[in-house]
Amino acid sequence: MFRFANVEYLYLLLLIPLLIAIYFIAAYRRRRLVARFGNSEVMRSLMPDFSQGRLRLKATLFILAYASLVVAVARPQLGSKLREEKARGVEIMLVVDVSNSMLAEDFEPNRLERTKYAINKLFEGLQQERVGLIAFAGEPKVQLPITSDYRMAQAFAKRLSPTLVGEQGTAIGKALQLAALSFSSQSEKSRVIVLITDGENHEDDAIAAAQMAKEQGIRIYTIGIGTPEGAPIEIGGEFVKDENNEIVVSKLGEQMLQEMATITEGAYVRASKQDIGLDEVVKSINQMEKSELSTVRYEEYNEQYQYPLAVAMALLLLEFIVLARRNPRLRRFNIFRDKNQA
Repeated sequence: MFRFANVEYLYLLLLIPLLIAIYFIAAYRRRRLVARFGNSEVMRSLMPDFSQGRLRLKATLFILAYASLVVAVARPQLGSKLREEKARGVEIMLVVDVSNSMLAEDFEPNRLERTKYAINKLFEGLQQERVGLIAFAGEPKVQLPITSDYRMAQAFAKRLSPTLVGEQGTAIGKALQLAALSFSSQSEKSRVIVLITDGENHEDDAIAAAQMAKEQGIRIYTIGIGTPEGAPIEIGGEFVKDENNEIVVSKLGEQMLQEMATITEGAYVRASKQDIGLDEVVKSINQMEKSELSTVRYEEYNEQYQYPLAVAMALLLLEFIVLARRNPRLRRFNIFRDKNQA
């Protein structure tokens, strides 16, 4: 397994376009400065040892060296030894509504963004539980199968968006059915679905799906996000309207969420603007019977940073050796001569 121990340093690669822009700006200013003194062809003949090709090469070498150095600092590693770990815990499938109604702004900045923030905090507090993630609107899609890799779970949670599903709507029943099929065989007595939605179900029979979950020993904890008063849905700077050209107001629907939680002996929590409610759900989950869950992990990782570091050092050395001006003694071997000077 390949990984970066300090993956956050890879964001420094985003500076490469800035370095390229700085080079072109400097080159443009240099040409403007030379043009002040006379015709460019005349000035080139007066500076026979000056080479634009060498400057481009030096800039390319420096940028490649910078990229290699960033990769080295991020510490690439290769897993070298597998180990099976066993722990007692619960498997949790997070089922998150990503329909357009979750863009309503009765929660700041909107319902979906507040949900993503709360999920991220949830993953920070878990220890022995295994988690999975399903996004749904008119259809559900598994975004992350059951795993104990919380870092990966956080990365997938940050990507939650209405664009992840191809069909809009709110099919809670289908999402629950898919979640029930996503648990491992190890967790028969310790399975939990955490459903986060505004409760507007327009597609199917969610109560029947909850009844099926109960028969499989799955508890459903529902979190209703939104307000009873509701809020309009803004997409692309315009409010969503119905067939009568009236602005759609998305309101929290609690009755169905409460009923699903009661059927499966879970709990319903109404999210507040200060707290989504996941902390209360976790406290309840911690009181459940735990199953023995086994996970295969890489116990040892071999550091690979020395290879990109060596490449970076070699490129910097080469950049230092290459002079911006031609060596008069080696002029006849010049490989950087511009084509129009050949």
